[in-house]
Amino acid sequence: MVFSDLFFLFVFIPAFVLCYLLGALIDRWCFKKADNTAPVVKNAMLVIFSLIFYAWGEPVYVFLLLLCVLINYVIGRCIAGSDKHRKAALVCGLVCNLLILGTFKYAGFLAQTLADVGVGGVAVPQIALPIGISFYIFQSISYLVDVYRNESPVQKRFVDLLLYVSMFPQLIAGPIVRYGTVAHEIGNRSVNSKDIADGVFRFLVGLAKKVIIANQLSEISDQFLAGELTRLTMGGAWLGIVAFTLQIYFDFSGYSDMAIGIGRCLGFHFNENFNHPYCCNSISDFWRRWHMSLGSFFRDYVYIPMGGNKSHQVLNIMTVWFLTGMWHGASWNFILWGLYFGIIVMAEKYTLLKVHNKIPAFVLHIYSMLLVVIGWGIFYFDDFEKMKQFFISFIGQGGSYGDFIATSAIYNNMWLWIFAVMFCMPMRKWCKMLLDYCCNPKGAANSNIVLMSKLAFSVVALLLSVSLLVGATNNAFIYTRF
Repeated sequence: MVFSDLFFLFVFIPAFVLCYLLGALIDRWCFKKADNTAPVVKNAMLVIFSLIFYAWGEPVYVFLLLLCVLINYVIGRCIAGSDKHRKAALVCGLVCNLLILGTFKYAGFLAQTLADVGVGGVAVPQIALPIGISFYIFQSISYLVDVYRNESPVQKRFVDLLLYVSMFPQLIAGPIVRYGTVAHEIGNRSVNSKDIADGVFRFLVGLAKKVIIANQLSEISDQFLAGELTRLTMGGAWLGIVAFTLQIYFDFSGYSDMAIGIGRCLGFHFNENFNHPYCCNSISDFWRRWHMSLGSFFRDYVYIPMGGNKSHQVLNIMTVWFLTGMWHGASWNFILWGLYFGIIVMAEKYTLLKVHNKIPAFVLHIYSMLLVVIGWGIFYFDDFEKMKQFFISFIGQGGSYGDFIATSAIYNNMWLWIFAVMFCMPMRKWCKMLLDYCCNPKGAANSNIVLMSKLAFSVVALLLSVSLLVGATNNAFIYTRF
């Protein structure tokens, strides 16, 4: 089940809201504290619906999720309860989590690699990848490390740790929510009308990004990149990869918006995951803006513990980027993609960033976006022959097929390209400036106009998204496979 699904929108969410509100009433009647209401039944309802959400596509892997939570619950208690064996318990927990991730995500890749290099007698296991395993394993690791560092309290209730790991808004495609971010809100949170209004609006913004923009862009990118590439022209190659560049941003940032919006409605405040990455002026700047939850995870749990900038910086950077590529998938193109960006980031530290202020901003932006687009070309193709053919066409040495179709794809989807480029920019800043100017020259925007504008956008976004979802065949989120 995904957020941009009619069943989710019109069956799952209404059923969840009714049960969650019932749970809130029971909490108020039966678990009243002196100054607040403990969310005991609300949490139970959220856990139940989260497990239903996860089991909708892969029922058997719910048991893997429960096993993972049980292991981390026991080890977390061991870390908190023993001064003598804290480090041993942490190491045990990390090994268990990485073994689970490695078995289900990388065992087949490793076996296939050994078979390809001629190692005899290696059987390649056919193991299906559980949806979202990379996300919930990393969240489990963050829980254990934060408890070990005394940065977060140990969770004494199994059901509440299960809630943290399995919470359906961020379970299958992030953002990677650190335990410390929501530790307090799991047991003590409140929601007001503003939280719900802002959360619903944020959800509908994400839904519009996914359905109205990303899904339409996917048809264009697939038209040029998913088929035979030997006759693809330079124009077709560029149009296809630019479409994918925009598609993956709106797809993933749209999911993050929806997750943050649902979380806000429930009283959880998830950290932002994107900050207009295509406004970057270097590759280092791009990665400070893209999938920020993953970047901060590797920074705090891998890069800094390895020594950070203080020792073996080159090794630390390349290790992080190798792992970043591996995290995205068990395929050599992802490893190449990670190392590609690692080399650029490392090179920038010793060259570009030292003279950054002396280079015109538009030159830096063009440089950055060119390298990002090339990176998405590596990311897209897990078949190296197709990747090679794509880059041959990309530099103008390809076939004769695609120019007329590329021109038609631009002309017939002009509105899509305009909206896609516009919404890559920090629109909220410009919209607020426009409202400030139109409503009050002194700078205070009329709250009623802002409210009506949001309401109008929400209604249009919902109606248009639902109309596009009826009969849609291409609606999967890209990052659910990681």
